[in-house]
Amino acid sequence: MPTQAQFTPGAVTHDHLLGGRVAYRQPRAGLRAAIDPILLAAAIPAQPGECVLEGGTGAGAALLCLAARVAGVQGVGLDRDPSLLALARQNAAANGWPGLSFIAADVAASPIAGPPSGAFDHVFANPPYHPGDGTRSPFPARESAKRIVPGSLDIWARALAGPLRDRGTLTLILPPALLEPALAAMRAAHVPAGRLLPVWPKSGRSARLLLLQGRKHGRSPLVLAAGLILHTENGAFRPEAEAILRDGAALPLKPA
Repeated sequence: MPTQAQFTPGAVTHDHLLGGRVAYRQPRAGLRAAIDPILLAAAIPAQPGECVLEGGTGAGAALLCLAARVAGVQGVGLDRDPSLLALARQNAAANGWPGLSFIAADVAASPIAGPPSGAFDHVFANPPYHPGDGTRSPFPARESAKRIVPGSLDIWARALAGPLRDRGTLTLILPPALLEPALAAMRAAHVPAGRLLPVWPKSGRSARLLLLQGRKHGRSPLVLAAGLILHTENGAFRPEAEAILRDGAALPLKPA
């Protein structure tokens, strides 16, 4: 197995995200990018020059996809796995985005410092969501990144909200089973959710993912946003999903 310090050359694949717009090196096995970070990045309402923070960045997929869509965004990714952070830094350099930096830190264990400007405009994460009693992954990095423990959503929401500016956004992507604790965690962190967007695999199927977005010290009531259906009945991506996952389009959390 690769050490925590680095991956051996054969343990890394050279891939692409957003239809080839983003060069992406990632572990060959274990913690590989799915659609979650791409959808998460598409939902961040960042503007050029704003500063964003991602908790649990891994090899940087979400931050890289956000940088591909929003020119000039400044981003910081946090992760506790130095081997994944090394890949994230290589990915940022390979894509020519010096505005992205990656720092070794455990989101759940220590306060997060703000950027030199004082506070982040947007913070986001794909927090751990695998149940504690579920089947354990044979890959330590994936197990560590995805296994939820009691109270972890409260810890993540509070930690991410700390360096967030007033009225800045906090966005999470997670499975529907975690909706109730996530809503409670965001309220307790003073970033109450104002938008909820479901992601369905196909029409008529249960949602597999939810995007939750709130503003720090916001007072807006929770609104169900127009959801996203990923696939047609024959399994192809629907045009609106294709635009996000392949072309780098934004995913605004607009009311239904």
